[in-house]
Formats: sequence, C-alpha cells, structure tokens
Amino acid sequence: MSLQLIATTAEQLPLIRNLYQFYAYESSDWEQEDVEVDGRFYVHDPYLELYWQRPQWSAQLIVLDGFIAGFLLIERSEIAGVDALEFADLFLLKKYRRQGIGRALVEHSLDRARSEGFLAMQFNYVVSSNAPAVELYRKLGFAVVGTLPAAFRHRTLGLVDVYVMHRFL
Repeated sequence: MSLQLIATTAEQLPLIRNLYQFYAYESSDWEQEDVEVDGRFYVHDPYLELYWQRPQWSAQLIVLDGFIAGFLLIERSEIAGVDALEFADLFLLKKYRRQGIGRALVEHSLDRARSEGFLAMQFNYVVSSNAPAVELYRKLGFAVVGTLPAAFRHRTLGLVDVYVMHRFL
C-alpha cells in the first residue's frame, strides 16, 4: 500500500469542501446536523479558507495507491502560550479504516511538528467512547490532560466525556 499526504492549494478548496460533505454526513448523527435547503451540509468557507492563509495550518489529501482516501486538517494552536500543532479534522473513507493508516498519519504529523520546532502535538476533542482512537493515541504517547464532562451526545450512549490529549515531542 502506497500512502501519500499531498498538500493542497487554495484552488483545491472545492475538493476539500466536497470531501467534508462525507465527513459531515458520518458525524451528523452525533453532531445533530441537518442538511441545508440545497441538500448539503453547512461548511463555513471563511474558516476553511484559513488553511491556506495562516502560517503552519495545512489541508492535505490522504492518497492511497493513487486514490483519494480522505483529508487531514492541521492547525497551529491559537491558545496563547501553547506551542503545539493540533489535529483539527482527520477523515478517511470507511473502506480505508482499520489498516494502520491513522497511526501512520499521526506519526507523520508528529515528525512534521518536531521538524518545525514545536514542543507538542494535541487533540482538542477526543470522544472518550471512541476506544480505538483513545487506545491508539495512548500507544503513541499521548496522555489525557483534560476532560470535558458529558460534552458529547453519543447516539446510543447518551452524554459522554471528551478528552484533550497531549504529547510532548
């Protein structure tokens, strides 16, 4: 399997927006999102445009064996005094999940953050009931440094906690 992360340009915003529709669809049950009158999920374009305007923000395509498999959005933390990159959104089409791609993407992002001189990497919103993600991040050295109690409405579990997970580089 050939895995590539390909940086996008502002001209590819429509492509990222289209892929975001799949992401929004998959999260619509727990995000309680509805489609707009045009049949699409809302995407805040002015915010999405920041990935090509702000330093150390990036929108990348995940390409497997020549096919687009998803996207990765990374931001520099906007929290004063926090010198870290944040995973904003990571989306993989279902057929590419459970193949070690998430691990490879996190490891790549850790290398990137380290090479750019950051002190840490963090996830700001990890749903505690997402056991595979929590387990993966822990295996990769991330620790829960904060808990938002009952911050996420799971479709079957009801209100569950959300973690902030952090790792020094």
